[in-house]
Amino acid sequence: MIRKHSATLHGHRTSFSLEDAFWTELKAIANARGTSLAALISEIDDGRDPASNLSSALRLYVLKWLKDRG
Repeated sequence: MIRKHSATLHGHRTSFSLEDAFWTELKAIANARGTSLAALISEIDDGRDPASNLSSALRLYVLKWLKDRG
């Protein structure tokens, strides 16, 4: 199921939609890296292509993380 989530990035509220599986993995990645979920989302947002959307950037980050560790 796709769910809408919200985060504050650089003082601005934003929302994005993610499937439950990606949300679960994103939280696990933040935990594994010893960082907060908000900090991880902000880092991904800062590094994404401005032409892409945050939801896609988050999914691609999770995919890359899992592939790099597999």
